[in-house]
Amino acid sequence: MKDKTVYICSFCRTSLLRWQGQCPKCGEWNSLEPEIKRPRQVRDGTEARNHPQSLSDIDVTKADFLASGFNELDDVLGGGLVPGSVVLLGGEPGIGKSTLLLQLLSMAEKGTGRVLYVSGEESLPQIRSRAQRLKLNQESIQVLATSSLEDVLHALNMEKPCPLMIVDSVQTISGSELHSIPGSPSQIRLVASRLIQEAKDNGTCIILVGHVTKEGQIAGPRLLEHMVDTVIYLEGDKERLFRILRVNKNRFGPTNEIVMFSMSSLGMEVISDPSTFFLQARKPGLSGTAVVMAVDGCKPFGVEVQALSASSFLSIPRRTALGFDLNRLHLLLAVMEKKLQRGLAQSDIYAKIGGGLRLVDPGLDLGIVAGVLSSFHNRCLPERAVFWGEVDLNGQIRPVPGHEQRLKQASRIGYRPVFCPQSTDGKPGISTIMEMQELLFSKETS
Repeated sequence: MKDKTVYICSFCRTSLLRWQGQCPKCGEWNSLEPEIKRPRQVRDGTEARNHPQSLSDIDVTKADFLASGFNELDDVLGGGLVPGSVVLLGGEPGIGKSTLLLQLLSMAEKGTGRVLYVSGEESLPQIRSRAQRLKLNQESIQVLATSSLEDVLHALNMEKPCPLMIVDSVQTISGSELHSIPGSPSQIRLVASRLIQEAKDNGTCIILVGHVTKEGQIAGPRLLEHMVDTVIYLEGDKERLFRILRVNKNRFGPTNEIVMFSMSSLGMEVISDPSTFFLQARKPGLSGTAVVMAVDGCKPFGVEVQALSASSFLSIPRRTALGFDLNRLHLLLAVMEKKLQRGLAQSDIYAKIGGGLRLVDPGLDLGIVAGVLSSFHNRCLPERAVFWGEVDLNGQIRPVPGHEQRLKQASRIGYRPVFCPQSTDGKPGISTIMEMQELLFSKETS
């Protein structure tokens, strides 16, 4: 049988024999891409290369972790990089993915032998220029600039075993088996499946860099994230010096863990104690600011919530939230208007999280309420006060995950008084925002 060309929709995977402008199933335009279908060779069971084994007879020595050079990164990955595993790293352009991985190669190569950096986006002089700027050890790092999958596989197998390889990025590599362009769903699946197979066969840990869409998701078919062993994202604001590495999927350790980095002239540096990192520039004694012990992943750290309440000259007062969901601000203001009897309906309300952070922690609620009240009354909160707790629609303050960790961290860095919900073991706390208002602003003068 001869090879046959079919056209696959990149959205709904509908297969057509002839190209047309619109997919008849999902209605997307210009989504059909050519793909060559080769006849499947039928083999009988005697030719099979793999046979079932007893689970107790399997050697697990290959599962030893490979140190990345960043102790904090090893911890969140469950012990380090696993030989034979495939890690997918996503992040916005210019966020520092290539810089971080080049540093990782420089530190991880000690004692591991040959490591390989494959780039489909940059030339070899560009890669060396970055390594020189970061003052990295360049002797044992081998580099390859190509967009051919066959070149990558040949370089991986041409010399002694390679314990670590980085492919930057998976959307720029293409295989000759398909005629579609690099970055198409079919090419991404082909490249990823071949590299995953090589990683399992050779015991090589492969880190794939993935481009992200404007929604923040890794470009290409969602299947790519299911195929790899670990998915991590590098997040942050390019205008600021900190980055957050977040583990979204991990077959060898915990998920939803984070590592914080700061960007310097020598590359990424781990923030070993982020508990007060975002409070360094804070000036106490100002109205409209509250310290919240937030949790992202499993790490508690202090952040500053800033709020501004001002009389509005607009027919519809303005509401602005930076660093958290605007709908959450609308909800909290409605609860305050109803339960605290404050005339916020005629005020413009602006609220943000200091330092450029973006958080979804429900424990921010109580700090936002305290900050808005502080600005509304134009009275500062206690200098070392700290807040956390979820506010429901009745004004009650509910417990949030990580309560004990937040409490220990607040005590360790010397923040008190603590305004938090009552814990399940009966430790004291506050139950409603009306109680908090009474404690903080009971001596209000007209």
